[in-house]
Formats: sequence, C-alpha cells, structure tokens
Amino acid sequence: MNYIETRVTFDHPEPETAGDLIAGIFFGFDLQGVVVEDPKLEPEEEWAEDAVARPAAHAVVGYLPEDERLDGRRLRLEEEVGRLGNHIGLVYRVSYRQVDEQDWAESWKAFFWPQKIGKRIVVKPSWRDYTAGPDEIVLELDPGMAFGTGTHPTTALCVQLIERHLKSGDSFLDIGTGSGILMLAAAKLGAGRLCGGDRDGTAVRVAAENLRRNGVDRRCAGLVQGSLAEPFQGRFDAVAANILTHIIIDLLNDIPRILKDNGLFICSGIIDPNRELVAGKMRDMGFALVEIRQKEGWVAIAGRTPV
Repeated sequence: MNYIETRVTFDHPEPETAGDLIAGIFFGFDLQGVVVEDPKLEPEEEWAEDAVARPAAHAVVGYLPEDERLDGRRLRLEEEVGRLGNHIGLVYRVSYRQVDEQDWAESWKAFFWPQKIGKRIVVKPSWRDYTAGPDEIVLELDPGMAFGTGTHPTTALCVQLIERHLKSGDSFLDIGTGSGILMLAAAKLGAGRLCGGDRDGTAVRVAAENLRRNGVDRRCAGLVQGSLAEPFQGRFDAVAANILTHIIIDLLNDIPRILKDNGLFICSGIIDPNRELVAGKMRDMGFALVEIRQKEGWVAIAGRTPV
C-alpha cells in the first residue's frame, strides 16, 4: 500500500506546545506513525552515520493510507489544523508527498533510538544495540506500521504510572495497544494475565510479534482486534488506555464492567487543558485519584475504583 506523507510545517512562539497540539490532531486519524520535527534538537553523540539530518523547521508529520478514506481525512485534518491555528495564532502550511510502505518503514527507523522512558524501563529498537544498566528493564520494540515507539510523552507517562502502581501478579488490559509497549512493560514488571486490543489489525499483528520478541509467554497474553472495551470479558486488576480525551470520556462508561473493585485505571493522551474533564468524570464515578503526571503539555491520570 502507498501512504501519503502529511506534513504540517509551522511557526509559533511556543513550538513544543504547538507541536503537541498538532500531534494530538494527527493521533485522532489513526495515522501510521507520527514524527515531531524540531530544528533545535541536538542529535545524540552516539548517533551513527545513518542518523537523519536536523530538520529545517518545526513540523509534525504523519502518514495516511492512500485508500478511499484519503480525501475525507485530508479535508478533516486541514479543517482541524485551521481551527487550531485560529485559536492559538499558529502560522502553518500543510503539504503532501506519496511514499510506499517499504520506504516509510525504513525511513521511520532513522528516528528511533534507545530511550529511557521510566525509572527503570528503556525502549530499544530491535535494530539498535544497547547495553543495559544493572537495574534497567529493556523492552525491545519494532513498531512496524503501528504507532507506538514509546518515546512520546503520553506513552512515557503511562509507563511511569504502571511502574509505580501495578502490583506483581495483577491482570492487565491495554486498550488501544498499538505496538504493544504497555503490555510489554506490564509483563516485565510482573503482571499475570495480559490482554490487549486495537481496532487496527496491523497493530494487533505488530504487538503480537513484539511480545514474542521479548519472550512473553503466549499462554499468558491475548490480543484481539476490536473497538475499545467491547471485545473483552471478565474483569482486570489494571486497565490502561493511551488514547485521546474524548475517547477516554466514552470509555469510562464501560470501565466498571472490566475493572475489579479497587482496580487501577491509567489513562493518557490528555492535553493539559482537558485534564479536569477526565479527572472530574473519574471523581464523579467514585474513582480515587492516586496520581496525576504531566510532561510537555500532556497529562496521564491513575485512579482506583471503589472497594
């Protein structure tokens, strides 16, 4: 399949915040990977000769499948970026370029390097070398055509909350699993039964391969294709959802069915202005909020259901 590289080049006094807001729009379109380009970002000293050159301008780049949905998605994306531009005074330009799947998959690898995203957890691309420290937990990952390298703040925040609050032996469900990174983190931290789901069949296949690559026992981990909590039966000790605010709000209505009493719910993908929308609904439902974390304008919330 061919993909359309969709690039929003922009100028704003607060480029990190603007970039995250634009990326949030991209994430709502099931785009196959999202890259935030920052011309001020210094490459790591150990980057090899195949590292990408420093970008010329601030930009957010995503990839749209060239299928029957393309025209509608392009129009909607341009409308949403336009509304954001009017709201925050963003100067921007949207451009498109056709790439095939193999070219995308190879070029994406140039952006992905080992990175420590939690107190102990390091995400390592399968094609990079990394020597782990004595207390580090390494997750070997190949995102393929599924979003989820673990380097975005929303994922890092989720991983940090899983590190702090997941108990050994807890059953764990990841809704919108992407490349499976949250399932991998939970498995490495001692979770018992693991389940994950994504409406994108490609993500399900990629997550299954990443679980296999990291030695997770197939008998303890299940993956399904489906929408939000709909495919899952039974109740879990912990549920994570790294998605978007409006989807989390809807998902919360189904959480009591799948989360045990005193169960842990971790949600991320929330931009800071929407923090209280999610936290307020969780409180109204009886959740005890145990921790709220913020990074680069993104928020993740951990709460427990009533006993």
